[in-house]
Amino acid sequence: MDIIQYLLDLIQKLYQQNRWLLAFICKYIPLKQWAFDDSHSPKYQKFKTDELPKIVYPHQEWDWQDLISCYKKHYGKELRPISRRKACDIPEDCSCPACGAPQPYLYHNNGKGGQLCCSVCSTKFSPYENRFTNMNFKCPYCGRSLVCVKDRKHFHIWKCVNLKCSYYLHNLKNVDKKHLDDPAGKTMYKLHYLYREFTLDYFKMDLDSLPENASSLKFTKYNSYIMSLCLTFHVNLQLSLRKTAQALKDLYGIDISHQQVANYARTAAIVIKPFTDNYDYHASSQMAADETYIKVRGVKGYLWIIMDVVSRSILGYRVSKNRDVGPCIQTMRAAFRHFKELPEDFRFIADGYSAYPLAAQQFLHEFGDKFKFLITQVIGLTNDDAVSAKWRPYKEKIERLNRTFKSTYRVSCGYDNYEGANYNVALWVTYYNFLRPHKTNNWKVINSIPELSNCENMPAKWQMLMYLGQRTILQLKQNACS
Repeated sequence: MDIIQYLLDLIQKLYQQNRWLLAFICKYIPLKQWAFDDSHSPKYQKFKTDELPKIVYPHQEWDWQDLISCYKKHYGKELRPISRRKACDIPEDCSCPACGAPQPYLYHNNGKGGQLCCSVCSTKFSPYENRFTNMNFKCPYCGRSLVCVKDRKHFHIWKCVNLKCSYYLHNLKNVDKKHLDDPAGKTMYKLHYLYREFTLDYFKMDLDSLPENASSLKFTKYNSYIMSLCLTFHVNLQLSLRKTAQALKDLYGIDISHQQVANYARTAAIVIKPFTDNYDYHASSQMAADETYIKVRGVKGYLWIIMDVVSRSILGYRVSKNRDVGPCIQTMRAAFRHFKELPEDFRFIADGYSAYPLAAQQFLHEFGDKFKFLITQVIGLTNDDAVSAKWRPYKEKIERLNRTFKSTYRVSCGYDNYEGANYNVALWVTYYNFLRPHKTNNWKVINSIPELSNCENMPAKWQMLMYLGQRTILQLKQNACS
């Protein structure tokens, strides 16, 4: 018995010692992963995205008739309407927003100030600016109501101005002392809780809409084979419009203008794009995203790309004029098109740009836990933290994809308009996903289609893709009508 008691005491002492060592390590020797997730550097702190606020929807908790019944049961007498000495100037259709009491139970609380009061539930309100009609945002840390501090074109910024908020006090401890002495030193840090409310619903925008000026495939001078030859030279061989027209003239004696080549490319993109966007790529649980620059009439534009890290297929793409959250959400919607819910081990790799966490937050707000995911941010060009060292190979894959796109983009020296940029990118994505041989896949295409395997040459494959695109358009129209 003494030996057993001795061993139990020894185990208890070792357990207490291990707890003390773990507490010491957590307090004085932070791990790299923790240091990255809770980085307090002013360089990255402003790019953090806070969690969703508490949204309070005002509603009628009690009915005025039930309250009158409770009043009669408690005091033994009825609650009568207001006895007025003068004529009532309150509109007859006015009622209490809290309990629904009608106009006879309402009276002016501050004379001519405009505030009304309900004699049933004692709620004070204004008939012109009703605080019960809109939802209220609460800080998830202190519970105070958020204040709208900025009103932008497509969103509002709400801020918790409570100086005793636990979130603010925690961040205030990490401010350097030299910045506390400087009047503008705190502006380098993100101290208060912030929430961005978008006024546009990016989840209701149509991703499959076709342009109104879509051309037909009726040929007057040439046929579909000449059109597919233009696509082969222009997209596969990365020739410009004028070089494509010159190659057709020198090789086949076909006298065609570069504008006609552009019209063929535009028409083919309109027809093939629905098939490329709606194709089921059987995406894996690991995706990588990045945005790159393009030039439209000499002005900087952006191309958003999301790829499957395992198969290297491009799942979503979007050309935009700005680097906002809206195009990022639309690109994610295109990538998640065939997901009813995200896998448990889902991983989304991106850079340190704040648009990706904001987009992930909007997915959580719109669809709930089915589309709840975190952004694994690979920051910078060097592995300064454990997360970047582990996931940088995945980020390098999409950086390599950007360089592949830029090799085809340089021959055009930019785009004339965003419509042409969308058509060109749609054709290139189709070529990359279905026609381009990849070294990592033993020089085979990454998405094999049975209809294309029976085609003898590349022009025939382009013709088959146009046929598949027309079939997809008909299916989309039938689904819309049903």
